[in-house]
Amino acid sequence: MRTLGEIGFSCIFASGYVVCFNTMPSWLPEELLKRFAPYLLMFLCLCAACDAADPVEPQETVTPGVTDTTVRVGSSLALTGHAGYLGTQTLRGAMSYIRAVNEAGGVHGRTIEVVAADDSYDPPKCLANTQKFIIDGDVFALFSYVGTPTTVKIMPMLEEARIPLLGVFTGANALRDPFNRYIINIRASYYQETEAAVRHLVRDLGISRIAVFYQFDAYGFDGLVGTELALKRFGLEPVARGSYIRGTQDVEEGLDRIKASGARAVVMVGTYGACARFIQLASAEEFTPVFYNVSFVGAEELARLVSSASGATVVVSQVVPAPVAEVTNESALDYVRLLARYYPGETPSFVGMEGYLNARILVEGLLRAGRELTREGFIRAIESVTDYPLGSGLDISFGPSDHQGLDSIYFTRLRGGRIEPLDDWKGLLPGAGGDGS
Repeated sequence: MRTLGEIGFSCIFASGYVVCFNTMPSWLPEELLKRFAPYLLMFLCLCAACDAADPVEPQETVTPGVTDTTVRVGSSLALTGHAGYLGTQTLRGAMSYIRAVNEAGGVHGRTIEVVAADDSYDPPKCLANTQKFIIDGDVFALFSYVGTPTTVKIMPMLEEARIPLLGVFTGANALRDPFNRYIINIRASYYQETEAAVRHLVRDLGISRIAVFYQFDAYGFDGLVGTELALKRFGLEPVARGSYIRGTQDVEEGLDRIKASGARAVVMVGTYGACARFIQLASAEEFTPVFYNVSFVGAEELARLVSSASGATVVVSQVVPAPVAEVTNESALDYVRLLARYYPGETPSFVGMEGYLNARILVEGLLRAGRELTREGFIRAIESVTDYPLGSGLDISFGPSDHQGLDSIYFTRLRGGRIEPLDDWKGLLPGAGGDGS
């Protein structure tokens, strides 16, 4: 008969640790080993069983920001400062539709609460607001952020928190590539805007001397790269590059560099204040290229600020239909109607129209996600949206690998102090379509 000291055994834990007794300790009395060995074996087996179980993450029984009667979303955007017009218009456009939905009973019995925090278009403030939303704010999703430098700052937090961000007033490529399933873009990108504009400038107007004026940050760099890529397709590159610091209107150095290049068109990637000052100073110096602005500039506010330079040729690309009563797009008409109802006296704007469309898709996603609302279920619901009509000539689609809903680009021009549609590029300049001057 073999003694316990001659019986070897081992327990291998799932984590990879091994407790092994090939030989029982010789210094322990045989009788003591016989008495306690069964208990030791039982203890080791229990430990092994516990360790073998896969670690289970705690399951959320309640989705953050969701109650029986409400669903809360957080929005960090500029409500004051040099981009305050953009954030205010975005929020009012979104709230025009959300207030109407809430008055009709909400979505699946829940009203939508938007917690808006002012970040003044300042990245650290946006980061702080978002951290508060996620950690303390009890929000279901993030919604209608404004700006590239602010939004790219919070991107690492999205996947970590597994929280969706729907509707961002920026066309930055960084929010699209590489693909991030927690970012849901409604609008077209800056690359698409600048590509379409450069194509018209070169083909329709015969202009090859094109410069870029940009805000010296992630927003401006994105527009600069988009323009360079578009020009490269025609074998061109910018004849000059001028920049300014975000939050300032120090445009003189950039203007001097661009004016000296003899540029016949300037792609402008900035905010309304700086771009308006550039155009005013250029006009005063009789520098008269085509001033093309991307959508973020805020066309209506730009038009108001450059009225003293009304003779300048100013073009702005847009990513939503014109929000005027004369258009036939039903969403645009609905936005104009609801804005007048909830914000009497407020002038409709392209920025506000974009906020309205953000809210339309938020509501559609909540409807499709159902009463048992989760963040992952909401993302899947958005991805199920295919050819969803937003009015005549405007459908929106998403997919599991496509989180940008719209691709349309529209062009407008400044004339008589007002922004109006631009349909005929060749009629924009006398003698257009020349030899590339």
